[in-house]
Parts: sequence; structure tokens; C-alpha cells
Amino acid sequence: MNTFDRHLLREWLTILGLVLVLVCGLLLVQVMYDDFRDLHEAGAGVRDLAVYVVVAVPGFLALTLPIVLLLSTLFVLGKLHKANELMAMRAAGVGFTRLMAPIWLVGLLCCALSYWLNSYVVPWSVEKTRVTKEGFQFRKQARSLPEDRIGAVFSVGFDNLYPRRMWFFDRYSKFTNRAYGASVTEMDARNRVTDRIVASQAWYDEAGHGWVFKDGRQMDYNPDTGENTSSSPFALRLLKRFQEDPRLMMLIDRRPIDLSQPELRELIDYLSRENNPKSVPYAVRYYSLIADILTPLIVIAIAIPFAAAGVRVNPAVGVSKSIGLFFLYLALQNMAASLATKQLVDPALAAWLPNIGMTGLALFFFSRLR
Repeated sequence: MNTFDRHLLREWLTILGLVLVLVCGLLLVQVMYDDFRDLHEAGAGVRDLAVYVVVAVPGFLALTLPIVLLLSTLFVLGKLHKANELMAMRAAGVGFTRLMAPIWLVGLLCCALSYWLNSYVVPWSVEKTRVTKEGFQFRKQARSLPEDRIGAVFSVGFDNLYPRRMWFFDRYSKFTNRAYGASVTEMDARNRVTDRIVASQAWYDEAGHGWVFKDGRQMDYNPDTGENTSSSPFALRLLKRFQEDPRLMMLIDRRPIDLSQPELRELIDYLSRENNPKSVPYAVRYYSLIADILTPLIVIAIAIPFAAAGVRVNPAVGVSKSIGLFFLYLALQNMAASLATKQLVDPALAAWLPNIGMTGLALFFFSRLR
């Protein structure tokens, strides 16, 4: 590293840190604005709110990294261009590619950081935030509701294609992790009912590796006629052949943006097995998180041609063009996601199309640099 490299990195990383702190502060305000009332009504104290904020904010870091990179790169390169420092280095015979080498290096490091955030930090934050918020809600509901209705989700349906089992719960309490008013119907290869279990309660027993049914009845049917051939009551029954994950049942119908990457992968695997079109929005979200790994390099490629080269009229014009291209990039992402949701484009291709398009634009503008 030469003197200019150290100077460039010192200026850029300083602004990068300041912008990151500013954006995180805005995120803190947004989190408190969205959730403060609900958390306060649930009886969350100052310490609880602090814990919630610490858990929630890391989930936004991967989302804010591109805009932080864009703003800091535009500011620093615009400052160096205005002070004619870039022109002086070019006059000394230093190539433009060599001048921007430190920025590209940090961009690669940010890609690695983005991968780490999306793979580990953001999933932890998303899941932990949901659990923390639900814990506050459970605390509030415990004051006025019976135990079996705390954190209740009503009318839960789950169709497991390959074992050919259809589940239905009148309600499922995420506080007790039990289903109430449970019904499980098993079918043959021609989707004819072979047997059905109904029970007042049901829960997954990890120690017993199966589902436990309480105060229920086992009913068998003739598949050819649909006639009920037997009906036997039971007090408690463990069925180890039932291995459905109750957590997966609760993920169905959640918004893709509210799920972590592992949860998205789990839902996609389940829904894809039965060719369910509901898997598409989850697949779009999942592949977009993977494609976002290269976003730091895309953002830098958008910023450099205009901020470093400038324009003869006003440097602000180049900055505005870079910001305009960034919003175009976001618009392309939304457009590609919409096409994938309508099943006009494959979700994986839709996630990479905006990156491919912006890379082509960046190469075009770089080719015009002198």
C-alpha cells in the first residue's frame, strides 16, 4: 500500500463508519416506532426494550450495507475529485484501476461480510426477534387468558404429501407447544381415507420421537366404500410414524420477509415436494438473499464512474446519476421478484437478473472513463 492508498482508505472508512452509525440510529428509531407501543402494552420494561433492540438491529445490517457503501463512496470520491487529488494522481501516471484498487478490495471484504450476515447474523436476529416479541405477548396474554390460549394460532391446516397425511388443529398454542382439537387423516396412494385420529390434545414428544395424542379416538375406514369400519377410544397414544415438525406447521403462511434463510429453505423444500405454487414467494426471497452477496460490488461499480470522474458542469450531477442508478437497481429487483411471483421467470434467475443488468451498465460506464 502506498501513501495514497492509506489516505483513501482512512478518508473512506471514517465516512463509512459515520454513515453506518447514522443509518443504525435511524433503524433504531424505526424499530422503536414500529414495536414500542406493542412492547409497552405487553409490559416490557426498559431492560426488555434494550434487549429487544440489541437483538433486532443486527437483522437490518445486511439490508443497510449497500446504501452505506454507496453514500460513503460517493462522498469520499467526490471530495477527492473536488480537491483535484485524483487528477494529480492520474497526472503522475497512476492508472484509474490502480487508484480504485483499495475500494475494490474493501468491496470484496464487504461481500464476505454480507455472506456472513445473511448466513448467520440475520437468521439469528430474525428468529430471536420473533421469539422475544412473542415472549412479551405471552406475558401479556397470561394475565387474562388460560394457558391453552396463550399464543394461540387458530385453524391450522397442514398437508404432508408423501406420507399422505392431512393435519388440522382448532388451535395451536405456541406457549404450551400443544395442539387442541387435533385431527389427522391418513390416505392411500389414490387419496382415499384409510384412518383418522381425533384428539382433544396433541404434541410432539422429542424424547419419544413421535406425536402424542391425548383423550382421542382411532377410526379406520374402508378405502373402497369410505365406510367407517372401527372406532376405538384411547387416553394417551404415542405414534412414532408421525414425524411432522410443528415448527414447520407454524411457518406456513408467514410473510417471506419475516423468515430467516434456513426457515425459507425448509419451507421451499416442503412446498416444492408437492409442486405447491405457494413456494414461489419464499424461493424468490431465498435466492435474493444469496444474490445480495454481490450487491457491495454492484454498488461500488455504480458509484465510481460518476463520483471519481465527475462532470464539467457540477459534480452533484454525477452523484445524482449514481443514486438514480441505485434506485433503478432496486426497481429491477422488485420487477424481477414480481415476474418470478407470477411464475413468468424462474426464482433463481430472477434473483440474479438485476445484478447481471447493473453489471452490464457498470461495464459500459467504465469503458467510457478516460
